[in-house]
Amino acid sequence: MNLKTASPAVRWTVYVLVAVAFAIACVFLSQWQFSRNDARTAQLELVERNFDAAPIALDEVVDPTGGFDPALEWHPVVVTGAYLTDAQLVVRNRPHGGTSAFEVLVPFRADDGRILVVDRGWIPPAESGEGTAAIPAPPDGEVTIVVRLRPSEALPTSGRSAPAGQVPTIHLPLIAETTGAETITDAYGVLASEDPAAAETPFPLDAPSEDPGPHLSYAIQWILFAIMGFVFIGYIIRTELRYRREDAEEHEGSAEQGPPSAGVAPSPAPPAGPVRRRPLFERRPDRDMADEDALLDHAER
Repeated sequence: MNLKTASPAVRWTVYVLVAVAFAIACVFLSQWQFSRNDARTAQLELVERNFDAAPIALDEVVDPTGGFDPALEWHPVVVTGAYLTDAQLVVRNRPHGGTSAFEVLVPFRADDGRILVVDRGWIPPAESGEGTAAIPAPPDGEVTIVVRLRPSEALPTSGRSAPAGQVPTIHLPLIAETTGAETITDAYGVLASEDPAAAETPFPLDAPSEDPGPHLSYAIQWILFAIMGFVFIGYIIRTELRYRREDAEEHEGSAEQGPPSAGVAPSPAPPAGPVRRRPLFERRPDRDMADEDALLDHAER
């Protein structure tokens, strides 16, 4: 269908349908951003509630079957035991220090025999070649640690693997294959403190961001876009109506002038053929300017 030759009612109906479809898409996208904002708000509330809470025993957070309540994410726990340095791993491709760094994972055997994977911090890549820079060793013997619990991560969707001694993500079931059946596979700990402290430690992980993100502003923008779509369509229809009214007034003015006087040659008839439709946004001629040009032409004769 050619909208240029269609009747005004058909054109305006199409315009309104396009605005409605655009508004529906905008509303869907705004609801998606609202849901993302709600999820981000809940995450920030979780961090605020748990991050600086008083440390509790591991048994109060992770039950003997390994179950972990997501509502206790980031809650500090205190554990006494020893590091299993022989089973140390690093997780690759972690964004720290403006580079693709490594995080150091060391299994920690608690006094009750369970093994908790502890993220002791990050280290940069080696200055030359592949792999990591020197990894500071954890303290030997019995150690009391305070860690904040995080849930196990998923395996990469790309299916990528990692060299020996490395893992692509902190996927605890994969790590448990090397550390033993007693490994807790629902949660791992981000190191907060050690007693006794090691002489040298990896760089500590940053605290979770408190930025709420742009989701709320994006949601409002999509609503405004939906409104602007209707405003734009309304402007198009109003402009077309104004052009049609002005064309009708010009036609009525020509009809009121009547037939030509005696001795005056009649104006040539317009050529036969379809009437040219004025483009919607065509600039109309300035009548005053046309009259001034006619006077100037007459004066020069």
